[in-house]
Amino acid sequence: MKKLKFLLILLIATTSFSYAQSTSEPSFDELISKKAKYKAIFQLNSGDEKVIESTMKNIVNSMAETKLKGQLKVELVVHGNGILIFKKGNPFEKQVLDLKDKGVILVQCLNTLKNKNITKDQLFPFIYYVESGVAEIIYRQHQGWAYVHP
Repeated sequence: MKKLKFLLILLIATTSFSYAQSTSEPSFDELISKKAKYKAIFQLNSGDEKVIESTMKNIVNSMAETKLKGQLKVELVVHGNGILIFKKGNPFEKQVLDLKDKGVILVQCLNTLKNKNITKDQLFPFIYYVESGVAEIIYRQHQGWAYVHP
């Protein structure tokens, strides 16, 4: 009986030791999901120029990041005072066109248009519309999109 206990303890100790030797701490790259595509939804609800610039810079930087380059689909949802960037002739027009050219889905909240008495013809013709910007964010998050609010 003592020999059996000794053999059992020896077996457990040997198995634990070999497991400890075979596992090592994963590298940062190993911790990152290897999804084929990533999706992120950015929210812009501020007319503050610094917030607008920061949001657009965050989008461009994330799309250019080595691990995400060519793998990231981005949607920018604008509501509230963020509507400034979609108005024709605004100071951010070139940056908005650059985002469009990079494939960013540009979305405007229709509730904002109604609340601010703005018509679609005052905005760029290439943007998309949703009834509620906040609802769009909720919907996309439910689909697995990462939510970013700079």
